[in-house]
Amino acid sequence: MKERLQKIIARAGIASRRTAEALIVDGRVTVNGKFIEELGAKADPETDHIKVDGKLILVQPKEYFALNKPRAVLSAVSDSRGRKVAVDFIQSRQRLYPAGRLDFNSEGLLIMTNDGALARRVMEAGNHEKVYRVKVTGNPSKQSLDRLVSGLRIGKEVLLIQKIRRLKTGNNSWLEVTLNQGRNNQIRRMFDQIGHSVMRLRRTSIGPVKLGKLRPGQYRKLTDREVATLSKEKRLRSRGRG
Repeated sequence: MKERLQKIIARAGIASRRTAEALIVDGRVTVNGKFIEELGAKADPETDHIKVDGKLILVQPKEYFALNKPRAVLSAVSDSRGRKVAVDFIQSRQRLYPAGRLDFNSEGLLIMTNDGALARRVMEAGNHEKVYRVKVTGNPSKQSLDRLVSGLRIGKEVLLIQKIRRLKTGNNSWLEVTLNQGRNNQIRRMFDQIGHSVMRLRRTSIGPVKLGKLRPGQYRKLTDREVATLSKEKRLRSRGRG
């Protein structure tokens, strides 16, 4: 896929994007042996030979994975205390990192990639809905659930849940919770506030990407269509934006 030259040079770690633009304008960049001096020029880093000052640049291929993060695993690339982290489950030569977070004791869908732009799209509130299966203590009343959708002020934050659907009730309840906001420990904090603490939390989808039949610790590559959809800035019109 063709990209702007300055973006390719920046991603290769040669220079910042602004400095890369200066390199292009100064005639220090070639593509397949031809000097390029236009900022709008594009190239394919996987098939074109791109050189800066005569040196071939190598760009890491982008990789995208859906991981079913187990409980008691950190959404991180390392841990000073030696705990399991998300990257431990994926075999790749690239330096992957999670696009967003799941709490240590939460489980489910986590997108792993080395594409910073896509990761920012996934993490940015309002771009893609995130859906969770949540088990809570007791059986929250309709009024209590309506409070979560209307919004709660906790400390200096106003937290909102986009949608809640009951799945199963009994001594404890299973709910489907949809978020557009995505603050730290948001679902757990909100249910604590109404007196129904979260017992189990599993993320089942992020935008077009579904957890599907992946078992805890399993992963798969994202499809081209999933990657294309996640890459778009989609700003959902929702009360849960923050």
